[in-house]
Amino acid sequence: MRKVLCSPGSYIQQENALFSLSKEYEGIGTAGAYLLVDPFIDEHYHDAIISSFEESGTAYRLEVFGGECSTEEIDKHREQSDDYDALIGIGGGKTLDTAKASAHFAGKPVMIVPTAASSDAPCSRLSVVYTSDGTFDHYLPLPKNPEAVIMDTELIAKAPVRFLVSGLGDAFATYYEAAACVQSNAMTMAGGHATNAAFALAQLCHDTLLADGVKAVAAARRGVRTPALENIIEANTLLSGLGFESSGLAAAHAIHNGLTALEGTHAMLHGEKVAYGTLAQMVLEDSDVEELREVYGFFREVGLPVSLEDIGVSDASDEDLLKVGELACDAADTMGNMPFEVTPHDVASALRAADELGRTL
Repeated sequence: MRKVLCSPGSYIQQENALFSLSKEYEGIGTAGAYLLVDPFIDEHYHDAIISSFEESGTAYRLEVFGGECSTEEIDKHREQSDDYDALIGIGGGKTLDTAKASAHFAGKPVMIVPTAASSDAPCSRLSVVYTSDGTFDHYLPLPKNPEAVIMDTELIAKAPVRFLVSGLGDAFATYYEAAACVQSNAMTMAGGHATNAAFALAQLCHDTLLADGVKAVAAARRGVRTPALENIIEANTLLSGLGFESSGLAAAHAIHNGLTALEGTHAMLHGEKVAYGTLAQMVLEDSDVEELREVYGFFREVGLPVSLEDIGVSDASDEDLLKVGELACDAADTMGNMPFEVTPHDVASALRAADELGRTL
């Protein structure tokens, strides 16, 4: 049996790391760096981003991300990076996924600099591609993980709290999806079966979230770094990233992808929709009521959704939820990693039941 654990070349978590990007770049390139930057981050941190390049005389080109990780956006930055030997993605998940995909097609190394601990995407060898209007299109598996992932904890502590909470939602799915994949002996995104090490990371991720999630959110509300926030940054990014990729995805992320078809969810962040997908997965698995009570309680404490209203679709019809189920159960998605058959009707029912449990637990 083939088992695979993959990871980025380096994971660096440090305060004020944004001011030393050119030094980190020296580990992957020499001819100049192509910087793909989220528009909000460029507006507020432009000088910090370029400071080390200017001081060291290192060549660079900074371009602002267009807003959607689409095929068109990926192609644009692949072409524009021709004169540079490495790409550096700076921003949120879609900016980072675009940088990874553009670097892959250009045959160049990539460094990832998340500006929030909002998802488990940074460490992975995967980009999630959407249509230009924001609907999920396809997963793009990549042949390798980023050469480096740089987490500036000072910057992340000052990011909007909602981003950190979204990361909690994305990370919370890791253990539940990993457990389903281990039970079904599913093939993972890494191209093999789960290692014991990967599943242990998924379990550690889950335990860290419960232990430090509420404290980390409190720190982030004040924009300060604490041990709890440092632990959650690692859990949201590294533990969840390695745990999901090398243990596998299942119902929670498939349901997220289905939810993108409902316009009301477009204002929601990735991790918020994944969190609700986790609740629906737990319904599908007929989880113990005490465990459900613990999870619903944790979600309320940190501010994650526990109802259809919370994800922007309080008026979703049965037909709407069935459409979500049909997309979630697509053969190309990860619902097939569940250890039992799941139908579109099952998903629609679980979404409705999860909403009702949100009112009663």
